[in-house]
Amino acid sequence: MQAGTLVGNLASAIGITTEDAALVADLKAGSEEAFAILIAQYHQPLYSLIARSLNDPADAADITQEVFIKVFRGIGGFHGDASLRTWLYRIALREASNQRRWWSRHKKQEITIDSPAASEDDDRPLSLSATLADGAESPFDHAAHAETRARVEAALRELPEVFRTVVILREIEGFSYDEIADILSTNIGTVKSRLTRGRSALRALLAAGTAHVTGRPAPSTGFEASKETAA
Repeated sequence: MQAGTLVGNLASAIGITTEDAALVADLKAGSEEAFAILIAQYHQPLYSLIARSLNDPADAADITQEVFIKVFRGIGGFHGDASLRTWLYRIALREASNQRRWWSRHKKQEITIDSPAASEDDDRPLSLSATLADGAESPFDHAAHAETRARVEAALRELPEVFRTVVILREIEGFSYDEIADILSTNIGTVKSRLTRGRSALRALLAAGTAHVTGRPAPSTGFEASKETAA
């Protein structure tokens, strides 16, 4: 009983849950069952994150597998200074970033927005989680929303990586500013700045897709002239 209390108190002190602490202990002990639990719990969220972070989402399955290999090999280096979820997302984003750099060097493919996209009302927040959510829809609703989701996904991939990552983590994954700052090893001010700029650029990209079809002048995304450095 005292040992269990000690583990719980220690887990609370270093910011991870008792359940995560037990899972980490089993993983470090080499438990195959613990690793299976980890994959079952985090495979889909990490796959979705990686797919949205890559230029070519077809690579997401391989990168997700690579993430779990890195986790399996590196679990001994996890000391609980962040939550297990934060640590996993940090690894996933690093692997996705490595893949993006490889993709840019070797494939040199261009992704464009060829379909119309509805622009977001400036008076209302941009809700990517609602747009991209994979909820249980009727066949009619699914057909009606699938094209919109595809346009938003395409526009999201047009964002520079530093802004795209923050938008995904905040709007889709639902992380707090503190958690995002921890994942990206930066400060909250930078997170908020990148999020603001990322939202603005995404709205402009969606509006540009609409302008492409209607013939109206497309608003500037702020990234045409040069690739801006992140705040």
